[in-house]
Order: sequence, then structure tokens, then C-alpha cells
Amino acid sequence: MIKTESKLGSTASIAAKLEGRKRVVLENIQPEIDHGDFAIQRVVDEPVVVEADIFADGHDAVSGQLLYRSSKDRAWSVTPMRPLGNDRWQAQFTVTELGEYRYTVEGWVDSFATWRNAMKKRIDADQETHVERMAGSNLVMAAAKRAKKGDAKKLKEFAARLNDTDQQAASAAALDPTLETLMQQYAEHSFSTRYAKELAVSVNRKHAAFSAWYELFPRSCSPAPGKHGTFKDCEAWLPYIASMNFDVLYFPPIHPIGHTFRKGKNNAEQAEPDDVGSPWAIGSEEGGHKAIHPQLGTLKDFRSLMAKAKEHGLEMALDLAYQCSPDHPYVREHPSFFRKRADGTIQYAENPPKKYQDIYPLDFETEDWRALWTELKSVINYWIDQGVLIFRVDNPHTKSFPFWKWVIADVKAAHPEAIFLAEAFTRPKVMYRLAKLGFTQSYTYFTWRNTKEDLTEYLEELTQTEVVEFFRPNFWPNTPDILHEELQIGGRPAFLSRFVLAATLSSNYGMYGPAFELCENTPVRPGSEEYLNSEKYQLRHWNIEEPQNLQTLIARVNEIRRKHPALQSNRNLRFHWTDQPFLICYSKTDAEKKDVILVTVNLDHQNPQAGWVEIDLAHLDIQADRSFVAHDLLTDQRYNWSGARNFIQLDAGRSHIFHIET
Repeated sequence: MIKTESKLGSTASIAAKLEGRKRVVLENIQPEIDHGDFAIQRVVDEPVVVEADIFADGHDAVSGQLLYRSSKDRAWSVTPMRPLGNDRWQAQFTVTELGEYRYTVEGWVDSFATWRNAMKKRIDADQETHVERMAGSNLVMAAAKRAKKGDAKKLKEFAARLNDTDQQAASAAALDPTLETLMQQYAEHSFSTRYAKELAVSVNRKHAAFSAWYELFPRSCSPAPGKHGTFKDCEAWLPYIASMNFDVLYFPPIHPIGHTFRKGKNNAEQAEPDDVGSPWAIGSEEGGHKAIHPQLGTLKDFRSLMAKAKEHGLEMALDLAYQCSPDHPYVREHPSFFRKRADGTIQYAENPPKKYQDIYPLDFETEDWRALWTELKSVINYWIDQGVLIFRVDNPHTKSFPFWKWVIADVKAAHPEAIFLAEAFTRPKVMYRLAKLGFTQSYTYFTWRNTKEDLTEYLEELTQTEVVEFFRPNFWPNTPDILHEELQIGGRPAFLSRFVLAATLSSNYGMYGPAFELCENTPVRPGSEEYLNSEKYQLRHWNIEEPQNLQTLIARVNEIRRKHPALQSNRNLRFHWTDQPFLICYSKTDAEKKDVILVTVNLDHQNPQAGWVEIDLAHLDIQADRSFVAHDLLTDQRYNWSGARNFIQLDAGRSHIFHIET
């Protein structure tokens, strides 16, 4: 039996550890990802808007403040929070440096605000306030003791004015905004409540939030059909890619390719002697992940290509594919990095009944996992040493979550400008987890969202929920692995609309070229999303002079993206009503620059569509009784519009990108 004294003693012990005069409650802090386990994502010069429920018992006024600092700062910076109503408070700060920031919230019972609120009511009621003014004077004098010298003098003067025999003059002092500001600055925090957690912000460079990627197989860059391309050949492609205003030039793996179980053309299980194999079957007697395929050139050639790409405004990105061919040096040097089958042979990749015997997955449950992690990190650091800072990571969802958390944090601690794009077409929670672990950008389901309803629902999830705080989408209408049915049957109009959607719905997007701009859309077989004569397994020769090339449109849209800050963020996306199922309408706004972009797209790839759009004028800050101009940035035509409801007519797959001029 537990004695009553023991219960009382336990209760007294607990009470002794409490400060019973801390009356303020802090709840529902946002943004906060998974109870503060993960950082939110921002780029340099981007604001962090923080909200919290702040309240206390009784009728006393409360106040709150936001505290924040970078990893380099020892002291907190502080900004007051403003009430939004219903005990909700808000403040913001701007991150200005790469790396990590911390933030938290503090609240307290505000004795001066409580006194001032009551004083205003008494003054309005023309009541005698002598005693109340004495109480206020005492509060102000206490603040003067906490204040800096100049402010202390001002506060003492206010304290004296509150005791003025002239009640009207004393009342004016009580309600003086300067006094209110000073008292906020030197508020009494002895019994304030600070949120128990310091929440994190991962701050990246601006390329993380806004970029246009172009994927190119360097081995297909030769000017001669059937000849293996080189890095030198790629240099001749740079003016063409730069003319379309891309930011990032991304190469699939550039490493030696294995011979054992090499795949043939169109993924044939048996390769012919001249078949070049899949670049993702990494490793041969010529080296592994730190080596370059000798037919592409040398490391010196690669560095030269990077330098010339930079002259054209292009940054190089490399594929980071943690897998090996049976011929990779790791197989001989680190056999413990791989899982064994029951017969003692190394486990190859498979998705039963399919077998991928040209690929050996790495075993993240090996007893030598520390050595494996260290070696894989050294691959990233090797290419960073060569000047590469952007990595497209192949299938990260098939590797260990703890590994990604460790390696990304470790690399970015030394190189905060590094960017990691997660190529993970898998379950939503897995994709989101990878983003929380530190991936800077992520592939998405955009490729499979083709109706107005699907696009609207998916984009609202990405931009208007907590997801926007940690998951940066990168929209790709095609990849070497994915030729969606929409492009197969929709022809050139489908390529037109899917491009505009990708480039304007998301601030980050990419395309696999030249297949995309040349509208290549023949599958290897009906019902497949694989390309016929896939570049993954053979050399291709591209004729960029073909008349169906979308080069002009791509260049114009990328130019529009660069000129209009509204298209450089995802947080400002809003959809607007249309009366036709094939017409989609959405806007992006930048309040600071007063930039408003309105996009309408015909999702029908066979027929023209016409209908009415109804714009949320209030959201776009347009007065209902004022006319405005919708300037189509694609055609340079201007339309005089008035009111929310306006008429749209578009040919199959065509779009308007309007700049709204008020």
C-alpha cells in the first residue's frame, strides 16, 4: 500500500521543480515538421513565416515574440509577434545565409498591455485614474531599470508624466505609441514561457527553389550517326541548350559500363558485340563511380566541358546511382558490400519475374555498413572536388533512410551549396520522408496527373499543405524511363501543353531531351512507357533541325520564368474556376514585386476548347470595378478584361501565359 505521505511528498517534489507563475500556453507552432524532428526548407533571402497559439488563463493580455539565429550566431535575434485573432499570433524572419537556422517562440503575460487596455477603457469612460496611473508609473520605472541608457531616460520621463496632476496630459502619456513601443522592447520576461524545442531551417542556394533542367546523354552527342559521342562533342551542344534558357545540364552516369549480362538494344537480354549497354550498369575493369567512361574522354575533358557550360550559363549535374555491374571493382575489393544468394552468388537486382542481372544492389544491412557509408560519401566528395555541386540521385528509396540523413547532412555541412534531387517514383510517404531527410528537390507524380481534377488536387497538396515546407517538386513531363501514354497518343499538342504545365506549375522542372523537344513518342510496344530504341541501351543521333522542334517555345517560356518572380515560387499557386473540363486556369503571384501571372491551358490534345474562366479578383488584388489588361507573353497580344468572368479560346494543347497589368 502506498502511504498518503509518499503521495504528498511526490507531489511536493514535482511542484518544487515548477515555476507556477509561468501562465502562458504555447501550442500549434507552425511550421513544425513531425514534432520538430526535421528541418523546413528555404533558400537564401526567403522568409520564414511562423505562427503559434499563445494564450493564458484569465483576462490578462499576453504578448509573444519569435526568436531566430543562424548556426553562426550565438545570440538570438528577436521580432515581436502580432495577433491574428482567436489567440493566433504570427511573425516572420528572412534567412540570409546558407546552412542552418534555428527558431522558437516565447510568450508572457504582458502586465503593461493589460494595464494600458484597462486605462484606455477608463479614459474613454472619463473616470478618475490617479491610482491606476501610479500603478502604470511603477511598471514603466521597472522597465527603465532594464533599458539601455537613452531609452531608460525616456521611460523615466514617461513615468513622471503618468503622475502628472493634469489628468488629460497623464492620459495622453499612457496612450502614447512611443511608450507602448518602449515597453514592448523592455518587457518583463521573468515568467515567460519558451517553446521547449528549437526548430530547424535548412537554407539552400536559390537554384534549389528555381531551376530548369535539361537531360542529355553525352554518348549521343556525336555529329556522326553510329559513333560514340565524347565530352568534346557535347561542347558543340552547349549553344543550343543555352539558347533555350536552361539552367542545369544533367548527364546520366558517365562511368565505365559493365560487360557481364550487358543489355542490348530495347532492353534485350542478349547484347550484340557493338551494343553500348546501360549507363546505370556502373563499373568495369576501367573503374567504378570515380572513373569516367574512356569513350567519353578524360577528367580533363570533363572539367573543360564544365567550364564551357558555365560560360553559357549552365551548371552541370551528375547522376548518383549507388549500384554496380558485376564487373565493378567493389565486387572484388568489397564483397561484403553485397548481399549473397542461398547458393553463395551475389544477389542481382530483380522485380519478379523480371531479372536485372547486369545490376548488383548494395546491401545496406551489411556488417560493414560503416565502411560502405564512408565509401559512398567519398564518391560525392570526389565529384564535388571536380566542381560538381548538383546530383540527381537514382532510386534513393531503395537505399537506407539513416544513410541519407547522415550523408546529406555531412556533405552539406562542408558544402551547403550542394543540391540533391531525389528520383523516387514510389509511395507518397516514402517520397516525403526522403525530402525530410534532406533531399533538396524531388521528382513527383506530375507525369501521371493529366486531368484538371487530378492536377488541381495534386498541386494543392504540394503547395497549400504542410508539404510545401519540406518538399520541393521538380516536374518532368518525360524521362528516359517514362514516355507517358498522354504523350504517345496526344502528339505534338500533348507536348505543348505538358511543357507549359511543368514549367509554370512548378518553379523547378526538367525534360529529357532532345526526345522531348522533338516530340518523340513511339513506345517499344503498346501499353509500355518505355521508348522504342531507348537511349538507355543504344546510341542515338538527333536532328535538332526538324521542323517540329519546340525550341522556340521552350526558350520563350524559360525567358518568361526568369523575368517574372511570380513563377519562381510554388507557395503562391491558386486555381481558378473554368466552365469546361479541358480548360485549366491558375495564377501565381509575387506580392513584393507586384507580379501577377495567370495561365490557361487547353488539356484537350485533339480539339480546340472555348469557355469562361472566373478569376478570384481579391486573391490577385484586383478591384472588382476596375478593368485590367491580360498581356499574353507567348504571343504579345493584349486583352482588355473587366470583372471576374472572362472568355477564353485555345487551339488543341495551346496555352496563354498572361501577365496581368492593372
